[in-house]
Amino acid sequence: MTNIINYFDDDVRLEGMFFPLAGQEDAPVVLVVPTYAGRDQFTLDKAKAMNNLGYAGFAVDMYGEAKTGDSPEESMELMSRIMTNRPKLQKRMLLAIEAAKSASGVDNSKIASIGFCFGGLCVLDIARTGLDISGVVSFHGIFNQPGNTEGNKIRAKILVLHGNDDPMVPHKDVNGLANELTAAKADWQIHAYGSTSHAFTNKEANSPEMGMAYNVNSDNRSWKSMKDFLKEVIG
Repeated sequence: MTNIINYFDDDVRLEGMFFPLAGQEDAPVVLVVPTYAGRDQFTLDKAKAMNNLGYAGFAVDMYGEAKTGDSPEESMELMSRIMTNRPKLQKRMLLAIEAAKSASGVDNSKIASIGFCFGGLCVLDIARTGLDISGVVSFHGIFNQPGNTEGNKIRAKILVLHGNDDPMVPHKDVNGLANELTAAKADWQIHAYGSTSHAFTNKEANSPEMGMAYNVNSDNRSWKSMKDFLKEVIG
C-alpha cells in the first residue's frame, strides 16, 4: 500500500509518496531524495525498497506537483531553480522530513535520508543545517557548500558513497568535504569506488561521454554499505 502525502512550501504543493511498513506501528523511516530528474520511478523504487530492509520509505518531491524532467535539459532547468536557492532547498528538505514524521505508523525519532546525485547534495545540505536526524547517505552526490551553514555543528551521521572518476566532483571537492565535515565535528565516512563515474547506481545511466555510467559492483557495494549504516543509525 502506498499513500500520497501532500505538503506545502507556501503555495507550492509537494507530493511525497509514502510506503508504510506493513504490520508495524512505529517503523523507522527513510526519505529518498531524487536525482535531477525529479520524483521518478527510480526514486519510487528506492523508497519502496526500504520496506525490504525493515523501514518505511518516503519518496521526496523537491520540485512540486511531482514534476519530472522529460529530457536532460528540462531536468537541469528544474534542478537549477532549486540549487541556486539553497535556503529554499533546505526548507523543502525540512518540510519533507516533517511530512514523513507526520505519517501514520512512523517512529519519528528514527529518521534517515538517502539521496542520489542532486538528492545527495540535498541530504548533505540538511545535515549541514544542524538538524538532529539520525543519518544521511549521499550516493554520487555533489559536494559544493551552500554558503549559509558555516559554523553549524552537524548532528546527523554521514555516509558519502562516491565514484572516484566522477567528473562532476573533482578530487579537491572530496578533500574539501572531508575538511568541512571534520570542522563541523560530524561523524562521517566517505567511500570512493575505483573505476566508477557519476550515476553508478542507475541502470538507465548510459552516457559515458558525459561521465555517467552504471557500475554493478559499485552499485552493490554501496547498497550494502548503506544497509549497514542504516542498521547502525536507526536500527
